[in-house]
Amino acid sequence: MPKNYLHDLFSLDGQTAVVIGGAGVLGFALAKGLGSAGAHVIIADLKDDACKGRVAELQQCAIQAGSCTVDVTQRSSIENLLASTLQQTGRADILINCAGVNVGNPFLEATDADWDRIMAINLRAVFQGCQVFGGHMVKAGGGAIVNIGSVTSHLPLSKVFAYSASKAGVLNLTGNVAQEFGALGVRVNAICPGFFPAEQNRKLLNQERTDNIMRGTPMKRFGEPEELIGALLLLVAPKAGRFITGTHINVDGGFTAAWF
Repeated sequence: MPKNYLHDLFSLDGQTAVVIGGAGVLGFALAKGLGSAGAHVIIADLKDDACKGRVAELQQCAIQAGSCTVDVTQRSSIENLLASTLQQTGRADILINCAGVNVGNPFLEATDADWDRIMAINLRAVFQGCQVFGGHMVKAGGGAIVNIGSVTSHLPLSKVFAYSASKAGVLNLTGNVAQEFGALGVRVNAICPGFFPAEQNRKLLNQERTDNIMRGTPMKRFGEPEELIGALLLLVAPKAGRFITGTHINVDGGFTAAWF
């Protein structure tokens, strides 16, 4: 086996990776991992200043990076993101759908507005991102898409029923799109994180909820954002993940294993 075999196996040299939600805690960790593996990274998020700030951080690490604002609730904005990516780098090989929101309410106190917003950002945007970027990848002859699910893709958690429903939908959608794209050179997979210090989680984690999570997590701790990178590189690297599609990887400290 050549000395540089593992480097080549997980290399993203010459690839362009778009991270929707890339200015957030988890999205940026994924973007940094992609860039460290050699990809030219496009940070896509709602606020221009946040995107540019993240680009500057990547460039300080000698990672090629650019940015584009995107409102994932608007198909035209996702289409503009693809156009901007092609203008900046000439290609779009990898898409990470990482935008997400959450609201914690008892079921009877939830509103239609909360439901519609969560579904628009967490699920419909994934559908549109897969369609817009996937269509380009099919024409280009290949690519990889990773959608971000959740442990709630598999099981319900109290007070986040809309979020859980949206993430279950992400997992189902991932499998369906993977089936359609399988013979067309585009691989579609998902990562289902457990409990990480993302913005939407911090707002919901009181002491009681934290204690319950720790009781259900065999590793007895929260995840660190960088701990998602290994799974991501396996799924997107053209050589490492070339026969992997339509599946998901749980990165949750054993949380789902404790329930099934």
